[in-house]
Amino acid sequence: MGVMIDGEWREQGGFPADHGHFVRPQSGFRNWVTPDGAAGPSGIGGYAAAPGRYHLYISLACPWAHRTLIVRALKRLNDVISMAVVDPFMGARGWAFHGPDGSIARGSTADEINRAEYLYEIYARARSGYTGRVTVPVLWDKATGTIVNNESSEIIRMLNTAFDQWGDASVDLYPADLRAAIDRINAVVYDNVNNGVYRCGFATTQAAYDEAFDALFATLDDLEARLAHHRYLLGDRITEADWRLFTTLVRFDAVYCGHFKCNLRRIADYPNLWNYTRELYQWPGVAATVDLAQIKRHYYASHAHINPTRIVPRGPAIDFTAPHDRARLR
Repeated sequence: MGVMIDGEWREQGGFPADHGHFVRPQSGFRNWVTPDGAAGPSGIGGYAAAPGRYHLYISLACPWAHRTLIVRALKRLNDVISMAVVDPFMGARGWAFHGPDGSIARGSTADEINRAEYLYEIYARARSGYTGRVTVPVLWDKATGTIVNNESSEIIRMLNTAFDQWGDASVDLYPADLRAAIDRINAVVYDNVNNGVYRCGFATTQAAYDEAFDALFATLDDLEARLAHHRYLLGDRITEADWRLFTTLVRFDAVYCGHFKCNLRRIADYPNLWNYTRELYQWPGVAATVDLAQIKRHYYASHAHINPTRIVPRGPAIDFTAPHDRARLR
């Protein structure tokens, strides 16, 4: 895992840790796209929504980037916001637009906007002397030639409302009357599930792993109980909270269960969570955003400190298209 220091890429082993606990760094670009270009909740103004102006850099393997891809599809913004997809393998120079042999993986793309070979080049162009991690997703402004934002939770809020003039304004994943409840459940799911699987996988002490493991499965148990009575996390309306959870659930049995040692139970062992995951996968436009081949390639081949052989398992067999029972909760 590398890092940029004073605008230069540096190879660096491991991940940030605090007494064995994995620590996720804060995102470094926090401006907002708004309908009129006014400043959003963080950062400065000047980024007005417009078709063709903005560009997403994502990885199909990354759950954080996957959030933005789903919302882009649900809001029908595919023709409004262009996109580039990095290779699933993260090597010594971080996210790249080609594999280690120079080829482009199926589902990935070259960088047609900035002609970069590596994602860190995009960060260097955006901020001279940048110090920090180089992560996806990245929301790029073609007009000013800079990164607007690289925090997925904020990007999906922008996509939800800023481009309604050109997208599907009828889809609102953060409705005003549910915002407080969405924020509360997002916090729990982020700490214990979204980031919780990483806290298990990247823990460097037994105590840190045990703590994250217990919190993860306690929260999954709670979510299983909640979904016995609610079709979605907050009742009968699907919200951003569901899609934020989904990107972890859809990777869980294929990657997190084995690779990150999150193996008390599979999602397939939870009747409600498993049916719920299948319903969300089958939501119009969502299946096309899920690429298990890229997901497995990234995790198993990139994390040599966890999987030194870099062998990518051929299983498990997962059928997200099987019928689900969630309509019973209408």
